[in-house]
Amino acid sequence: MTAFMEPFRIKSVEPIAFPTAAERRAALEAAGYNLFKIDADQITIDLLTDSGTGAMSAAQWSALLSGDESYAGARSFRRFESVVRDLTGFAEVLPVHQGRAAERLVLSALLKPGQASVSNTHFDTTRAHVELAGGKAVDLPAPDGGNIDLVRLRASFATEDVACVVLTVTNNGLGGKPVLMENIRATRAICDEFGVPLTLDAARFAENAYLITELEPEFTGHSPRKVAELMFRSADIIWASLKKDGIANIGGLVALNDPDLAARCRLELIAYEGFPTYGGLAGRDLDALAQGLLEVTEPSYLRYRAESARWFGEALRAVGMPVVEPVGLHAVYIDAGELLPGRNLPANALLAELYLEGGIRASELGTLAFGRVDPAGGPDIPSARELVRFCLPRRVYTRSHLEYVVEAAAAVVKRAEAIPGYRIVHQDPVMRHFTARLAPML
Repeated sequence: MTAFMEPFRIKSVEPIAFPTAAERRAALEAAGYNLFKIDADQITIDLLTDSGTGAMSAAQWSALLSGDESYAGARSFRRFESVVRDLTGFAEVLPVHQGRAAERLVLSALLKPGQASVSNTHFDTTRAHVELAGGKAVDLPAPDGGNIDLVRLRASFATEDVACVVLTVTNNGLGGKPVLMENIRATRAICDEFGVPLTLDAARFAENAYLITELEPEFTGHSPRKVAELMFRSADIIWASLKKDGIANIGGLVALNDPDLAARCRLELIAYEGFPTYGGLAGRDLDALAQGLLEVTEPSYLRYRAESARWFGEALRAVGMPVVEPVGLHAVYIDAGELLPGRNLPANALLAELYLEGGIRASELGTLAFGRVDPAGGPDIPSARELVRFCLPRRVYTRSHLEYVVEAAAAVVKRAEAIPGYRIVHQDPVMRHFTARLAPML
């Protein structure tokens, strides 16, 4: 059979809110046209992020009940540590409350002021932590939008004081495309040549591994688990938000082999997160994460996730949305600049219309998130792409929910010519897209 379906049954449900058109307009205006600032009870379908929004399995809920809440050396940590060591091959395992805490630990330890972190694409929090450490975030994506550009990576060592290379797997900033094993291995060789550590931002490691099995003939027929193990063993350090491929609502990790670097990170961990065997998490969270890391590489789950995302992308394309190809697993990306040419902040404009049409919340990965403020006081330096990301929370929405989104998208496409651009009314100096206030340019 060629039909796909969810490889699970639903045992618990949560009601969905259906605010009226008037309520949606009032909520959007009150939020300064920033969907981050709209309360969840005013959202019908929430595709803002796949981070911490997934549905846990029966086995994960059972694991919560066996959580050991001892302050130090808890049984739950030992289970988590064992699962991570087996998956990654790293001896040193540090739990943290989420991915940005892991980024801060590693990047503050690796970077000195003026040094560069070079990446296929730093995501928003990664870039922020590089800059907060006094470093420079250099993005060198390959034309495919997933891999790092190896020619420019090698050249960067002649122009930058490179402290580390970061591969974001998958490349969340440019469409959720994978970093292929061939590229990981070649990056590893360049890092060895110049004596810098290779780090993986591994929030979506299982999805990256699954795409490798589809795209690289060497790995045809391999299990996603085995490919993930090879990915991890190609790196010196990994960090991850486990709110994605840990399939849980909170948690993250740092894993590495260097005992000296681990000791420095551990001191920071104690100061900011908690004792090293809980890292800001409850014991029950560690147990749920350990179980999630076992479940996430199941081929049937990853196949369902891939086929769902591709169907959704095809349906959006059919109603006129310019979908970024190829579609990955965790999200479908729309080129808002193509749909709304000539508009200021077109991704924000598209987001506002989707919310007004159907109470749908997605996220902006364009100039508001990735553009740069001109230090000389001129206009913003725009992002290379003006993307809207429809993230797919794990095991949450069915095809019927996504059909509702497609219907709303079709209505927005029909009135695209009348959609205004947006301007920034207020912005903060760091992570401005979380808190900015906007207004339509009427």
